[in-house]
Amino acid sequence: MDTVALAVTDGMLHFELSVAYEIFGSAPDAVTTPWYRLSVCGTAPVRVGRFLLEPDHGLDRLRYADTVIVPGWADVDVDPPADLVDAVRAAHEAGARVASLCTGAFVLAAAGLLDGKRATTHWAHTDLLTDRHPRVSVDPDVLYVDNGSVLTSAGKAAALDLCLHLVRLDHGSSVANTVARRLVVPPHRDGGQAQFVTTPLPARTDHPLAALFPWALERLDHPLSVEDLARQARMSSRNLGRHFRSVAGTTPLRWLLTQRIRRAQELLETTDDTVDAIASATGMGTAATLRRHFNRAVGVPPDSYRRTFRSPAGRL
Repeated sequence: MDTVALAVTDGMLHFELSVAYEIFGSAPDAVTTPWYRLSVCGTAPVRVGRFLLEPDHGLDRLRYADTVIVPGWADVDVDPPADLVDAVRAAHEAGARVASLCTGAFVLAAAGLLDGKRATTHWAHTDLLTDRHPRVSVDPDVLYVDNGSVLTSAGKAAALDLCLHLVRLDHGSSVANTVARRLVVPPHRDGGQAQFVTTPLPARTDHPLAALFPWALERLDHPLSVEDLARQARMSSRNLGRHFRSVAGTTPLRWLLTQRIRRAQELLETTDDTVDAIASATGMGTAATLRRHFNRAVGVPPDSYRRTFRSPAGRL
């Protein structure tokens, strides 16, 4: 897998493109084994954000690469160019390993490379990818998916995770760790996109539950039930459930659990409180209960989350 081609065209995201160029473009000083031969393939010139890029070769050169990287696609509401889709498909048919970064998955999906396969993209666009390409099994909860000859990554920084994964496959963990040290990033991150997805309250203030949300948030340390919420909202439990699905897109108990997890994340980031204390403060009851729900929702245990996201203020 020594030749790597970046497939670029107007509308690519420069961060993901730069990540791939940085990792595959030059080996760290400590690496003595032969490195990748990188080329940039696309129509010339290519507009990437506010930058103008001069490709080395045309898109037809992709079929001669061992690995093809498709960076993020800026406007997912617009179909990717047909010549890019055709070139990526032809490269895969010629035997290339094809990897997408962030919304580059929309290019792979349009090429039919993800049909019947598990894939991911930025969490903000997983629903759209599912709707547009129903034959793709979209997983919104992972940083990247490796199907062998086809790989996809989640948003932004997950492009680093996938690129380091490719280096690890090709050169081993020691070399991948060396590349990660040069980039000042962890060589491997546990968990998934759920760690990085915020859970804001609904923006509307004119819905029937507008006063209920802040009331419940102030009482997350209490063992609130659906009946408690319904009583406060002055409606039946059935009406409460209907309004919750309409406004928040979920059930009352699921919403409560999400808010408890979010509060636990904040406390893990900003305080020295023990897991037991945080369990009590978020209405989870016991540390075991918190760990079970937290690990299921976020993808990592509370202690691992704290080590990753601990804010400077929390260390004081």
